[in-house]
Amino acid sequence: MTTMKKTTLAVGCLLSAMPLAAQEQTAAPTLGEVTVSAPRGPAPVFDVAGSVDRVEGGDIRSDRLGVNLSEGLGQVPGLQIQNRQNYAQDLQLSIRGFGARSTFGVRGVRLYVDGIPATMPDGQGQVSNIDLGSIDRVEVLRGPFSALYGNSSGGVVQAFTETGDGPPALGLSVAGGSFGTSRVGAKVSGSSGAIDYVLSASHFSTGGYRDHSQAQRNIFNAKIGMALDDASRLTLIANGVNIHAQDPLGLTAAQYALNPRSADIASQYDTRKTVNQSQGGLLYERRINAANALRVMLYAGERKTVQYLALPPAAQASPTSAGGLVNLSRAYAGVDLRWTSKMKLVGRPLELVAGLGYDHMREHRTGYENYVGGIADPILGVQGQLRRNEINHIGNTDPYLQSSWAFADQWTLEAGVRRSQVRFDSHDRYIVDGNGDDSGSARYARLLPAASLRYAATRNLALYVSAGRGFETPTLNELSYRPDGLGGLNFALKPATNDNIEIGAKARLAGGLLTAALFETVTKNEIVTAANVGGRASFQNAGRTRRKGLELAWQHETDRHWRTLLAYTWIDARYSDSFCPVQPCPAGSLVAAGNRIPGIAAQTLFASFGWMPPEGWRVGAEVRAAGKVQANDLNTASAPGYGVTALFAGYVKQRGHWELSAFARVDNVFDKRYIGSVIVNEGNGRYFEPSPRRNWMVGASGVYRF
Repeated sequence: MTTMKKTTLAVGCLLSAMPLAAQEQTAAPTLGEVTVSAPRGPAPVFDVAGSVDRVEGGDIRSDRLGVNLSEGLGQVPGLQIQNRQNYAQDLQLSIRGFGARSTFGVRGVRLYVDGIPATMPDGQGQVSNIDLGSIDRVEVLRGPFSALYGNSSGGVVQAFTETGDGPPALGLSVAGGSFGTSRVGAKVSGSSGAIDYVLSASHFSTGGYRDHSQAQRNIFNAKIGMALDDASRLTLIANGVNIHAQDPLGLTAAQYALNPRSADIASQYDTRKTVNQSQGGLLYERRINAANALRVMLYAGERKTVQYLALPPAAQASPTSAGGLVNLSRAYAGVDLRWTSKMKLVGRPLELVAGLGYDHMREHRTGYENYVGGIADPILGVQGQLRRNEINHIGNTDPYLQSSWAFADQWTLEAGVRRSQVRFDSHDRYIVDGNGDDSGSARYARLLPAASLRYAATRNLALYVSAGRGFETPTLNELSYRPDGLGGLNFALKPATNDNIEIGAKARLAGGLLTAALFETVTKNEIVTAANVGGRASFQNAGRTRRKGLELAWQHETDRHWRTLLAYTWIDARYSDSFCPVQPCPAGSLVAAGNRIPGIAAQTLFASFGWMPPEGWRVGAEVRAAGKVQANDLNTASAPGYGVTALFAGYVKQRGHWELSAFARVDNVFDKRYIGSVIVNEGNGRYFEPSPRRNWMVGASGVYRF
């Protein structure tokens, strides 16, 4: 019997036992009901016919440094999120295998911050502007209904800022730990009459676990709301982030074995990255009447990035080379119009959502040599001659429609469709001898349907099945370089399309929530790495891939504040067709059908147990484990699996107008040496990004409520 069949049988036995267990536990205390922002609007987690998790902002910050999303999202099954220990390359984030190939930033997964896309129209995103100090919650949606968010939505991660409430409050927080790491934050919040507000800022600095990995980040976040009248509300959102980070690059297996903290090549080229981003949004919500509501989101922003790569001067000699220094300036804006209507169909409740999303980005991309002087005796890590100059426009126009119909007392049918159209236009401004006009354009469009059927077997047990189709266009970074080494954008790349199916169950048991889901995704024209050298990657289309797996999660808290969180994921992600990165195919370069897709751990486990009262002492432990991860398509290099443990303790005290808290934490308690993430298909074999050995942190915060 195959593994998938065994798993299916086991889950089937589990689900068949749930109705009785659910009925037996109806009198037990239960977790508080929470809602999430499903594609059709707010809905209780238990009522969503799909895999969605909500993690509270307080839980993400509690007993942690409070800088990276990876600190608090381990409890979400199906999500693999790693701190690369490299703030020049952002977190490594994938959902059910989507986004695993990304060598920097986030792709294949849609990101939103207070409704503003952190994923650009081409599908490339970043989480660096999420302010954990003022975050209210993070929601993670997986499965077929992710497709209703448009291009590159293998999953959806949404972060929401708190809403100010009550008398003014001033909060200050500090934290520090190993490797010269520190964070200082301040927040002001409250409400007065029709106005509510949250203003937050923080400074983060680290010397870095590895050599040449120093980083600094300043972030500001503001959310101001106004009740215009009893039926309408206006919310203003503003956000800014500034990052200066050295890039330690990856290590070969030999370099890792000799010294996992080394970064010799990075130091030689002084690889580094600077990011400056600012954006703002305006959200208008109006309840027209009891059955109809309008929502309008407008946003605009700009992001400037300068990055020095480890590209040898000799490799930049070709007239078609774009150099070893990337300079990007991006201006983006968009609007989302949404109408919600509640009515009846044959006497049963029907909810309809219709909308239109429009996003546009203008990118000015320049490239320079990363040295001055001659090739034989260069001065590295400085801006040299101009080698690339182009203006790129990317936009999408996406109408969408979704419905939810409770056609019987225990049955709900949901269906939706989105037509996503993405446009790329490139205008070459660097035309010299040997480098002609590389201007061009491309259009991608797909109809993305999704549907689900939910059966509420009892008040505490729900079963569902869902299916959908998604697609993923190449990003501008993936279009930037051609596998043949010639100049111009790689417009030969096609979008990948995928068909998804999921069956799942949710049960309230013994005061907790148990969720289980089986899924399978088949992708055509998978976008894969053709070459990845010197921090510069080119891409091509492979054939079909298949991702299938199982997710299990358990959340439980007793009335005496003992909390248990468990999340387990098994995923089998493989190439269904063989392919070769280059043509003609050299010996030993064929990627065989059946090879594992790199960057994905076949199994992951998160377990947390602690005593977490709202006031007084608290203590707990966490375990994170992951299986072996392939580092390249050939499956000739891999990072071994690992398991690490963390211990933490804290104290919370309410006294008059003050709320005080402090914590201490030790990660990797047993001092394991392990590789936390890999750079997929790195051409020099520098695949491995080591994680810290045993390390510590302490922190304290205080809030004064006037």
